[in-house]
Amino acid sequence: MSLQEVKIISKSRHEAPAYQTEGSSGMDVRALLEAPLELAPMQRALVPTGLFLEMDPSLECQVRPRSGLALKKGLTVLNTPGTIDADYRGEIGVILVNLSDQTAVVTDGERIAQLVFCKVEKVNLVHSTTLGASERGEGGFGSTGLK
Repeated sequence: MSLQEVKIISKSRHEAPAYQTEGSSGMDVRALLEAPLELAPMQRALVPTGLFLEMDPSLECQVRPRSGLALKKGLTVLNTPGTIDADYRGEIGVILVNLSDQTAVVTDGERIAQLVFCKVEKVNLVHSTTLGASERGEGGFGSTGLK
């Protein structure tokens, strides 16, 4: 399998994102902090990574939570999945939120999120006055049942 190349600049003192196993979909990304970051319950913060990307316009990079961090500390990515557009050249920041009932601490070098690269399909929106019928129709928000 050939891999699409994505340029990365790292201003971090930590190892670059990498797939942890052959079957991994995401690459772990680490916090770049001068001091430990305390997050009180329901508090959120933008956590720097020191990473910058350049990718083909056919890609997006999604910032997703790490399941272990969510389970062990109650921390998750607030705008999950966060999208890094192909034309963005700024530092990757991760918006973490503490959903637990205790203060959580994020330390320098801690794996805080994962990056998943996905193909992007561009579309052309066509204005219309009607939409075709479907079995579901306008039903949403649980209209197909709970089980």
